Amino acid sequence: MMTINELKNIWLNLVSYNHSNLVFCQESWSEIETAYGQLSRYYHNLSHLIHLLNLAFQYQNNIQDFDTLLFSIFYHDIVYQIPGENNELKSADIAKKRLLMINYPTQKIKKCFSQIIATKNHSAKKELDINWLLDLDLAILGTQRNQYIEYTKKIRQEYAIYPDKIYNQGRSKILNTFLQQKTLYKTQLCQERFEQTARNNLIWELELLSIIE
Repeated sequence: MMTINELKNIWLNLVSYNHSNLVFCQESWSEIETAYGQLSRYYHNLSHLIHLLNLAFQYQNNIQDFDTLLFSIFYHDIVYQIPGENNELKSADIAKKRLLMINYPTQKIKKCFSQIIATKNHSAKKELDINWLLDLDLAILGTQRNQYIEYTKKIRQEYAIYPDKIYNQGRSKILNTFLQQKTLYKTQLCQERFEQTARNNLIWELELLSIIE
């Protein structure tokens, strides 16, 4: 498993490859580390980034624009407020501003922006790299049951402001929306690796939520 120091080095190498200002490289990492390191983040934290990046490197040869996808991973949850609206749009806006500061190519900035925005609804897109980001973001659903249970506990902690009844209703609605999709995952490789386990996990959690209610 990747360490936080290795995560930082990936970021610094990514930014320095596109921008020579070392001060900016360090400041931009500090911004990411501070955002994802908030105490209110039990799941959407630096460990979440590490999980996504580990997977991204496994599938690197299948991703068309790897650097842009890496930027999307780092920025996709930089804004995560509960309650909050438009977290995805706010995160995409920050990514756009920072990438403009390093003179990242305009078309690639648009790609990054679109990728982050797509994490709001997780609907399949024509652009393959968007689908890769969506699949990596949902890969946690297809992990072994013990890991999935830990994930659900952390999500519940992030939504601790809501009483069980309201949380369970909202969570159940989201899980049912996923289950109603023809496939949870958009890429064939992730379908083969995660689909059935993810569906089993979602059905298990829905049953648990109904018991708690």
